[in-house]
Amino acid sequence: MTVAATFEIEYLQYLGPDGAPVADLPPAFRDAKALLPLFKQMLFVRTFDSKAIALQRTGKLGTYASCLGHEATHVGIGASMRPEDVFAPSYREYGAQFMRGVRPREVLLYWGGDERGNDFAGPKHDFAWCVPISTQCLHAAGAALAFKLRKEPRLAVACCGDGGSSKTDFYAALNSAGAYQLPLVLCVINNGWAISVPRSAQTGAKTLAQKGLAGGLHCLQVDGNDLIAVLEGMRRAAERARSGEGGSVIEFLTYRLHDHTTADDARRYRSEDEVKAAWTREPIARLRTYLTAQGLWSEAEEKAWAEECGKRVDEEINAYLETPVQPVEAMFDYLYADPPPDLRAQRAAALAQEARR
Repeated sequence: MTVAATFEIEYLQYLGPDGAPVADLPPAFRDAKALLPLFKQMLFVRTFDSKAIALQRTGKLGTYASCLGHEATHVGIGASMRPEDVFAPSYREYGAQFMRGVRPREVLLYWGGDERGNDFAGPKHDFAWCVPISTQCLHAAGAALAFKLRKEPRLAVACCGDGGSSKTDFYAALNSAGAYQLPLVLCVINNGWAISVPRSAQTGAKTLAQKGLAGGLHCLQVDGNDLIAVLEGMRRAAERARSGEGGSVIEFLTYRLHDHTTADDARRYRSEDEVKAAWTREPIARLRTYLTAQGLWSEAEEKAWAEECGKRVDEEINAYLETPVQPVEAMFDYLYADPPPDLRAQRAAALAQEARR
């Protein structure tokens, strides 16, 4: 038999679930002090997430997509990017966006139904939150093409879920990146579930990373609960892209510890034992154990930082709650320079309804 080609997918993991090293650490992270600010950011993200869920449960926030369990992947992606790079998120990567300057109050505004939240702080060239599944991958591919044509050493990064990697938008983006050798990194955040559809029912591929092989991209699978592995995987992909070697698909293995959104009830489709097992692999506990063993973290320090995180998040919540509500006509006034007749009629009806209140 003649073999036309063979492939393999490398798997990166440096810290096991118990927080002990399982491989030699990359040179950049052999000094554990470099991880401390990112660990603190992960704790901040988890504090924000828990308070956002509480806001929704008390009727002060609309439907919200929790990022519980994704902290290492999201913070690691954000920490690996430069300000001039472009980020195309889905609707859950708050940790990455906070690293890029987005304010928590803006996340809350968005989920509170106020589109002003999408005009967030941070790089103005980053894309807004994207609820349609994986269309953001095409946006990032377009940005990457612009960078190549302009000969700019910039990187475009897009995130999608395991279910998103089954969309034609994802395949079109990776095919474009391979055909034109674009500086694009497609981050597939495999949290095990596409709402209620398990990973096993989505594809027959052994890994989601290998989907990039068809487009000629570099492919890598990473333990997404291991911050060091996330940082190293992103470093490799960014280095390849900036040096003109083309794009990458990175599959980050993590788990969704909360419901898909606050409108979902995951107990209907996944077992309690599965979730309990996932908690033994979660990212914050393993990094806490490692940093504590290195003499860089303690219970007292965590208690003090938790209090600081709570205060900071409360300030953001108050800023969100105190933001004046837009007038009803705002929903009509920012799409058309010359609105069509039916929209003008709807605007007039809405204003009349408001006047009767």
